[in-house]
Amino acid sequence: MKRKIALFFGVCFMLLTDANAHVNYGDWFEERSLRLDYIFSGDSVNQRISIDEMMSMPYWSGRRNNLDSLALFGNGQLYVRDAETDKLIYATSFSTLFQEWQHTPEAVKKVKSFENCFVVPMPKKPVKITLDLADSWQKFTQSMTFTVDPQDILIRKMDGFSVQPHQYILKSGEMAHCVDIAIVAEGYKDNQMDVFYADARKMCEHLFAHEPYASLKHKFNVIAVASPSHDEGASIPRQNIWRETVLGASFDTFYSDRYLTTLHVKKLNDVLSGIPFDQIIVLVNTDIYGGGGIYNFYMLASAHNKKSMPVCVHEFGHSFAGLADEYDYGDDTDYYHADVEPWEKNITTLKDFKCKWADMVEKGTQLPTPDSQDAVTQYTRIGLFEGAGYMKKGVYRPAQTCRMRINEVPAFCPVCQRATKEMIEFMTE
Repeated sequence: MKRKIALFFGVCFMLLTDANAHVNYGDWFEERSLRLDYIFSGDSVNQRISIDEMMSMPYWSGRRNNLDSLALFGNGQLYVRDAETDKLIYATSFSTLFQEWQHTPEAVKKVKSFENCFVVPMPKKPVKITLDLADSWQKFTQSMTFTVDPQDILIRKMDGFSVQPHQYILKSGEMAHCVDIAIVAEGYKDNQMDVFYADARKMCEHLFAHEPYASLKHKFNVIAVASPSHDEGASIPRQNIWRETVLGASFDTFYSDRYLTTLHVKKLNDVLSGIPFDQIIVLVNTDIYGGGGIYNFYMLASAHNKKSMPVCVHEFGHSFAGLADEYDYGDDTDYYHADVEPWEKNITTLKDFKCKWADMVEKGTQLPTPDSQDAVTQYTRIGLFEGAGYMKKGVYRPAQTCRMRINEVPAFCPVCQRATKEMIEFMTE
């Protein structure tokens, strides 16, 4: 049943925390993780949440601090509460392909379902797990709460299952103190894994050439997962090309030719069983331009296009740091609303600009800010530049250009760098 609940906190707050004392990991959780598989279904105005399956994994690679906090609001949130006391002991946020699809013309005409997987620390005692979905007005549209007993015999234990071949290409420290990135092979045949490992190293080197990743490289581990496919590349429906690959990646997502994604989220998480990860990057063995990144969901991009590495860095800005696109389509859209401040830290509707980058604007800067012809100040000068979040009017970005706007600029703007640094610190400190 659809419901509307007023948003109960402002997006200006970086953290949503329980009113009680700090949550200590060892008091509440085992050294294991619980994978929750959901199905989201509906159309442009209706949503339905269904639980599909639960699995127990033999480790927890996520954060150990800030357990009852949200770094960002996202388009959805998941909360874990102690069943006996109702104490909030874990929280996370995310966005999904399903919620993107709801903005498409197809969603007006039909009902579809989408797979979603979430991994939380394994509780020691029964818990209540609540999953909320929010709309573009940041109001809750659907919620589901159910109780999980960690002793439930139907929670499938994944201990001892076969693990995909993999190797670390960056090992900075223990997973409890690092962001663990898994780079997954898609559309690489078994005899092409040397190519995949080289591609993964190249992508890793390119990412850590950018700030703030470069300065905080010691806070990351990166694992390359050699998951082989029968066919090479990805499916291209507009050309009637269908490939048999391990993750079923495809161009033409939502009828957009360069939107490259996979709908097989459960299979993606199956491939990663037994491998520690906080963030997922899927590299696709193709030279066709394309990719996509969704906050706390996954990032996927082609590996061999001349723009592949800049695209990977841009899309990881979405999937890891929750950064918004800073370009516009030149026409009217309904992604953002004048009376709601976006949850993404690098765009604003001016509804509550003081909670964004107002502190970074140099005194005397003209607001809104006119463009500059200087190549350097285009991505270093902070102001209010109109046109962002796919909208030409009413949404503002912090710099004239940035890696979240175009691939050709050499860096993220200072606002995006700060937002990314805050996410790294939230995950590791």
